[in-house]
Amino acid sequence: MFKWPLINDNITQNDKKVLSDFILNTNRFTNGPMVREFEEEWSKWLGVKYSVMVGSGAAANYITTAVVRELKGQKGEIIVPPIGWVSDISSVINTGFLPVFVDVNLDTMAISFENIKNAINENTKAIVLVHALGFNGINNKIVELAKQHDLILIEDCCESHGATYQGQKVGSIGDMSCFSFYFGHHMTTIEGGMVCTNDYEIYQLARMFRSHGMTREADKQIHDRYAKPDVNPLFTFAVPGYNMRSSEINAVLGLEQIKRLDQNIIRRQENLQFWLQNLDKSLYYLDYDVQGSSNYALPLILNKVNNKIEEVCEILEDEGVEYRLGTAGGGNQARQPYLERYDHKIVGSLEVSDYIHDYGLYIGNHPELTLSQIKSLCERLNNV
Repeated sequence: MFKWPLINDNITQNDKKVLSDFILNTNRFTNGPMVREFEEEWSKWLGVKYSVMVGSGAAANYITTAVVRELKGQKGEIIVPPIGWVSDISSVINTGFLPVFVDVNLDTMAISFENIKNAINENTKAIVLVHALGFNGINNKIVELAKQHDLILIEDCCESHGATYQGQKVGSIGDMSCFSFYFGHHMTTIEGGMVCTNDYEIYQLARMFRSHGMTREADKQIHDRYAKPDVNPLFTFAVPGYNMRSSEINAVLGLEQIKRLDQNIIRRQENLQFWLQNLDKSLYYLDYDVQGSSNYALPLILNKVNNKIEEVCEILEDEGVEYRLGTAGGGNQARQPYLERYDHKIVGSLEVSDYIHDYGLYIGNHPELTLSQIKSLCERLNNV
């Protein structure tokens, strides 16, 4: 057992009581009124018009690129980051697009305006921007670039609930966004995710993709659009979807967890600031853009002159601190073996992503951490 695990179990006794009370007093557990209530509460919290709850953040990734296929056609390229999660890339591949990797900025770990701009061509359909580890990665230049080229901008916010750009929550800025409620993230529904948007058409497509592509999941006008006299209206499939629904139990837990989400975000922000203040700048990279960040993990990237990653790992293991090498998603996705069997493209060098992959790791950032815990670990790390 780790003294400082990567993930703290943030399901409280009260959460369990709420869940047990719900289970004992209902006969409906599949997607229903509690899911819709949680979607509404999440939309209010995020500041968007529409949210669609799904079974995982990865399902949300898949639905966003499936929507791109419906709106932009079945072939083309989607610009993706090397630093993120495998489903940011696999969703692109599995919906028939070519993933185009561009490098990230070190201070945000997100793909940069210039690198995105250099990768855009007549085949580009969308941009996947990941707010890695909870750092804000979006800016007005990227938003305007997407609009200028009529590209769909997808924000992956699975690690960044509550991060902001100019006071606006990430996930409400692009054309659509993904969130994860896996138990290690800012809040949990055990398993679960959300697709969010302000676009009515995207919302209707997401609802259908979530539930086998059935039109009865969408509004009546969408249902009527696809109606055929020789097809049962209850079983009219407008898009090639799957069952990606969540359950009522997941939504009930989400409704409880969202009540303390803002306070937990504040604690995570305080932990990050204290972490960066107490690490030795001569040994570790500390110049992150923390404006608006909401970090679910504490990053630890060694300076190249401090090529002692093995010693750092030994210290963490000795202190009982769980960690992950490569930071978000295990580092540079372009170096993963699955891509050897699928077409992809790299525009420019991935020097920064490789640096993060080779010199970076992260540890857990829990609201329950004390400043003394953080300071004590920093002191040991500063003596590497």
